[in-house]
Amino acid sequence: MVVPSGYIIRFSQGTGIEWLGDVFGSIAYEIFWILLVAAIAPRISAFKVALGVCIATCGLEFLQLWQPPFLQAARSTLPGRLVLGNTFVWSDFPPYFIGSFLGWIWIITAKKYTFKSFG
Repeated sequence: MVVPSGYIIRFSQGTGIEWLGDVFGSIAYEIFWILLVAAIAPRISAFKVALGVCIATCGLEFLQLWQPPFLQAARSTLPGRLVLGNTFVWSDFPPYFIGSFLGWIWIITAKKYTFKSFG
C-alpha cells in the first residue's frame, strides 16, 4: 500500500507542485523501509528501527555527493536510482525525519493493537 502510494504521489503531475510530490514521496519511502525492517525483524524496538532507517537514508543522501564510476553505473539503472538517488538536496532531510516519525508511530500503533487483539 505504501509503495504504490509513494510512487503515485512522487511521479504524479496532478498537483502541479513538483516539490510537494517529492516531499510526500520521501515520507512514503521512509515509512516503507521502516515497515519492511520491522516486518523482517519484529523483535527490534520500533524506535531503533525508525532511527536506523533514518540514519541509513540520510547516509544514502550524503552518498549522492560521491560520484565514483561504480555508483554512477548503479544510478543509471531504475533500481539504483530508486534506492541510491541521483542528486543531493538538503531539503530531503525534513521529509526523512517526518517519515521516520510517522513510521515509528505506525509500528507502535500496529504492535499495540495487534497484541491486544490476540491477548
